[in-house]
Amino acid sequence: MPVLPVAADYPIHTPHAELIRDEAQAIAVAHQVAAVLLEHDAERDRTRQVPAEVVDLYSDSGLWGISVPREFGGAQVSYAVLAQVIAIISAADPSLGQIPQNHYCLLEDIRLQGTPEQQAHFFGLALQGHRFANALSETGGKNVQDIQATVRRAGDGYVINGRKGYCTGSLYAHWLAVLALDEQQHAQLAFVKRGTEGLVVVDDWDSMGQRTTSSGTVLAQDLRVPAFNLFPTHKSYDSPTLAGPFAQLTTAAIDAGIARAALRDTVQFVQQFARPWIDAEVEKASEDPLTIIQVGALDIRLEAAEALLERAGLALDAARPAPNEDNVAHASLAVARAKVLTTEIAIEASNKLFELGGTRSTLKKHNFDRHWRNARVHTLHDPVRWKYHVVGNWLLNGTKPPRHDWS
Repeated sequence: MPVLPVAADYPIHTPHAELIRDEAQAIAVAHQVAAVLLEHDAERDRTRQVPAEVVDLYSDSGLWGISVPREFGGAQVSYAVLAQVIAIISAADPSLGQIPQNHYCLLEDIRLQGTPEQQAHFFGLALQGHRFANALSETGGKNVQDIQATVRRAGDGYVINGRKGYCTGSLYAHWLAVLALDEQQHAQLAFVKRGTEGLVVVDDWDSMGQRTTSSGTVLAQDLRVPAFNLFPTHKSYDSPTLAGPFAQLTTAAIDAGIARAALRDTVQFVQQFARPWIDAEVEKASEDPLTIIQVGALDIRLEAAEALLERAGLALDAARPAPNEDNVAHASLAVARAKVLTTEIAIEASNKLFELGGTRSTLKKHNFDRHWRNARVHTLHDPVRWKYHVVGNWLLNGTKPPRHDWS
């Protein structure tokens, strides 16, 4: 007899979210929440445990609802501001910065493909503080688009069967969005309430980095879903939409936050604990001219990455009122450029911390390796080498970026 996975046990409380009304408030609240998350970031990484009150504080802050459209009661912050919010949180704790990343993408799916009735219902849940997590990807297929989960009509609803992996935020979620293919091989997205019979969340994420994202396994076993909860997500790629560049923008924002965290700890450690090299003939490591140069270089490259991230957000904002082939391609290209730099500075800054901090920066008590582990794992979301290809192919051949979640 096969051994069945053990369902995860995590306290899911009734949400009571604040309502954030504008962009200035969203940024201010992000800084307030980040200050709290930063306090025990290293310890949460070390233990792989996130207390329920921490996740509740985060979602009850109202930040998880800031992209809800104004006509449904949300602040509808710009894409540029949303990226800024994600980066602020991720600089404090990139694992917790990542758990609503798919939540925001799911809200975008609702905006793009939901009926007015569906939008009113699920946007209302988001404003109350309900947390949505993804059950989209699968492991073991030929590539990321090789989906085996099925959704089939059953009476007045549907039944889903399949095994999902990389389900970020699943342990903490009130709702899971399960991707499956119908009889026509069209991708359908089903929103399923936590605790529904046939939905099993398995807390088996054991990566070296982003350790508390709960990006593990979700099983759908004869999972019944009402027709009202189904969204034709395949339509988001049948015509030009911002679904792909939006997903990439939020991912790049997390990497920018990781880089900012690594540079912050590098500066503090060099100032307080690192020793200068003997040939520098200075009293403090912060006066070592070669250290000064490298810290300056890191800051400049991070500023460049953050500038391209903002520019990418603005490109999405410009395309949102009337997306078409050209402005969606422009947005995808802008995000590709940003993602190259956020990826590279996240890895570089988290590596330079040790070079400039010296041997004592590697002591376990500091847990600084979490920055490099987080950067190395999260930047594997999709290969940045293909971002160079996207940009070069556009410049040389006029080829528009492909339409999917990774472009």
